Amino acid sequence: MTEKFGRLALHMWTIDTAPLATALDAARVAGYDAVELRRTDFKRCFDAGMSNKQVLDLIKKSGIPCGVLGVEYGWLFATGDESKRLFKVFRESCENAVALGCNMLMSAPGQVQGPIKDAIKYLRDAGDIAAEYKLRLAIEFNSQHDVLNSLAVLAELIEGANKPNCGYLIDAYHFTRSGAGGRGFEDVPADKIYCFQYSDLSLTPVIGVRRPTDRLPPGKGVVKWREMLGLLAEKGYTGYLSYEAPNPDQWARSPYDVAREGVELTRKLLKDAVPNYVM
Repeated sequence: MTEKFGRLALHMWTIDTAPLATALDAARVAGYDAVELRRTDFKRCFDAGMSNKQVLDLIKKSGIPCGVLGVEYGWLFATGDESKRLFKVFRESCENAVALGCNMLMSAPGQVQGPIKDAIKYLRDAGDIAAEYKLRLAIEFNSQHDVLNSLAVLAELIEGANKPNCGYLIDAYHFTRSGAGGRGFEDVPADKIYCFQYSDLSLTPVIGVRRPTDRLPPGKGVVKWREMLGLLAEKGYTGYLSYEAPNPDQWARSPYDVAREGVELTRKLLKDAVPNYVM
């Protein structure tokens, strides 16, 4: 597929309650260019008795590519046996990415925490493993995490690791909630922006929750879409725009309706933000 600005992916968390086969079909029918899969999607299939090969076959036969593959979170700060387990799973995810023809991994910090100096070391290790498979690794900050919760800390992490295949994941929700919304990522090097996830932020977001599921469809909240999408286009970003809007209200609806609405609303915002945008 030609790499151009505005390619859309559907993050499976957006339609979290749909079985994987249904979620993949909903993304395909709605017109997304790809999907963003999670380790959770694999684990649920494993729990249902499927083998890793069967999960890969399901995805391959769905008719829609995997554009981004999420690894199991926590490895940035985990220690001891848990660290060893997570890095083993990380390698398994690398193998799955290659099997799916996907060249992009992503990770958020998860619920574990620790000093950034340790996370820098672990990111170097992860970058080396990903490089063995010729993969890139995008790292996301979570505005509600105790440590990795801002662009400044994310920059410290990525620049500290200094790995050529490790870069930034920009999430419209978390960037806006942390105060770095709109054009707040102007100083991030264009060639280090690997992924973009998006949903809208309520004027009164939920507090006290580390993994908020109050995210809104694009254009329904306070995100400065014209500035954010416009800056992405200016920087020549050609990765996927991954629609990630977990919300119980969304999960109660038909996944096909949610997926279709995401495409329609996103294209409307893209046309407004980027005058020369072509679907």
